[in-house]
Amino acid sequence: MKYGEVLDLKTETLPYIQSKEIADKFKASLLRNGDVVIADTAEDETVGKCTEIANLGTFEVLAGLHTIPLRPKQTYAVGYLGYYMNSNSFHDTLLPLMQGTKVTSISKSALQGTTISYPTEYSEQEQIGSYFRNLDNLITLHQRKQK
Repeated sequence: MKYGEVLDLKTETLPYIQSKEIADKFKASLLRNGDVVIADTAEDETVGKCTEIANLGTFEVLAGLHTIPLRPKQTYAVGYLGYYMNSNSFHDTLLPLMQGTKVTSISKSALQGTTISYPTEYSEQEQIGSYFRNLDNLITLHQRKQK
C-alpha cells in the first residue's frame, strides 16, 4: 500500500472515479473514519500492511483492488489501529495465516481469527496514536533535511 499507517484525507490526494453513475454503484461500500484497509495480496511479506482512514469529511472513499476493508466493532482512538496493525507484533501473527509461494495472500476469514490488543483507556490509545504520528512527522522532517 502506498499510504502510511493513517490516511488523513485532509492532507492526502487520492485517485477518484470520474463517472458519478459508476461511483453511485459503490455507495454501500463506502469507507468511514476508523475503518482499516489491509493489503490482502503481495509478492512479499507486505501482505497485511494497512492504513487507517481518518478525517473523511465529505469525501466518499472506497478500498482499492487487492485490499480488504475492515470496520471495527468498537471505536478506537485515531491512529491507534493503523499503528498497531502495522507493528511487527501484529504482523507476526499474520505470517502463519498467509498462503502462496510467489504471490502471498491472506483471506478475510483468516483475519477474522486475529486478536487486537489495546489499552482499555481511550486516552491511552490517543497518546499512543499521537506519539507515533509525531514520530513519523519528525522522521519525515529529518529525511527532508538530508536531501
